[in-house]
Amino acid sequence: MKIAIISLGCPKNQVDADVFCHALIKDGHTTTPELSEADCIIINTCGFIESAKAEAIENILTACQYKQANPNLKVVVTGCLAERYKEQIVEEIPEVDAVVGLGSNKALPAIIARLSGNAPEHIECYGPKTDMPLGGARVISTPGHYAYLKIAEGCNNRCHYCAIPLIRGPLRSRPIDDCVAEARWLASEGVKELILVAQDPTAYGEDWGRPGAVCELLDKLQTVAGLKWIRVLYAYPERISDEFIAAMVRNTKVMPYLDLPIQHCDDAVLKAMNRRGGRKEIEDAIARLRAAIPGITLRTTLIAGFPGETEEQYAELCDFVKTVKFDRLGCFAYSAEENTVAARMDGQLDEETKQRRADHIMELQALISAEKEEEKVGRVLECICDGVDEESGSYLLRSQADCPEIDGNVIVESETPLEPGAFYRVKITDADTYDLYGTVEEKVED
Repeated sequence: MKIAIISLGCPKNQVDADVFCHALIKDGHTTTPELSEADCIIINTCGFIESAKAEAIENILTACQYKQANPNLKVVVTGCLAERYKEQIVEEIPEVDAVVGLGSNKALPAIIARLSGNAPEHIECYGPKTDMPLGGARVISTPGHYAYLKIAEGCNNRCHYCAIPLIRGPLRSRPIDDCVAEARWLASEGVKELILVAQDPTAYGEDWGRPGAVCELLDKLQTVAGLKWIRVLYAYPERISDEFIAAMVRNTKVMPYLDLPIQHCDDAVLKAMNRRGGRKEIEDAIARLRAAIPGITLRTTLIAGFPGETEEQYAELCDFVKTVKFDRLGCFAYSAEENTVAARMDGQLDEETKQRRADHIMELQALISAEKEEEKVGRVLECICDGVDEESGSYLLRSQADCPEIDGNVIVESETPLEPGAFYRVKITDADTYDLYGTVEEKVED
């Protein structure tokens, strides 16, 4: 069959799609980016917060519309939404031919084979969450010079607002040697930038009774020939030990970049969220990181309008944002997720208040971001080229401070063609709120 795959949500979900895409190709199927050409459309959904669920449902309904022109088209739904709302999808969108839970992803080739048979069949398949593959042979769906490496699945943190443990189960860390083997393969395929992802990479190894195992993993990834940059996404402040910081410093391929999803700064709100640390732990982690790694780029995520958040607590969060001055920051209005502790709490705020608070924090951050980007004007930064912007014809590059698909770009005009995946020294000549502009001084040879 000719299969179109739509993968939504986080990079971890994308890696899952890369694994089952490889299995489908190995089984003799081909892939197509065009939904109108497909015999089967697989939607790998996200179901984390309300906006993600809405996007997933919109994509499912869009896929089903193609059945009008192609009655034989098969639509398969997998991923987090399929795991979390299996009954609702079956009942409310009967046009879907198969709903596949996360634990049954590895059965997708067999499921597709059943759907391609002569007898029409509706399939529901939900294996145990622990059957979700941690790794495996995969395609590389990102541009060839960077790739995500999933080092763990699930989470044990049990934050009261979060449905991830309900959807993906408890923490399961992937063996170190398995992670390193995949990193070597990715490097052999031309990957220069490796991005480590998990719900909480700093918890890696805790399920083996080896907290801090991420440090050993970084040591081993440092030795992988061909890799130039290693980026760690997500690090919980209370787990940022001196040993972890030392591992970032001694492993020169590990970029001075870290995403700390702190969610809030008020101790009472953090306690209500069931976060493990408070403001002191957050400020301590930030201070130690900035002292040990001068120039480190710190990114964070905040939740505005958590149940019971007072105007005073919200004002404290605003002051915290203005004082700490994160390099990158995203703020989301609290989303009450079914079956979470927070959804049952008293003090739920109205949507307008939550969104107003989130929007205001993003306005504060925009000023900080513009200020920080302006400080880079006149500097020369080493950047990786992602390719050409088709609309403007400009080249899109990224510095070490810019994670793909999350942060901004370094935009360059160049009469001499630049190579995707190559590194260049770029002199920054201008800046706006989130992007930099510059000229290439020279190519960095491997």
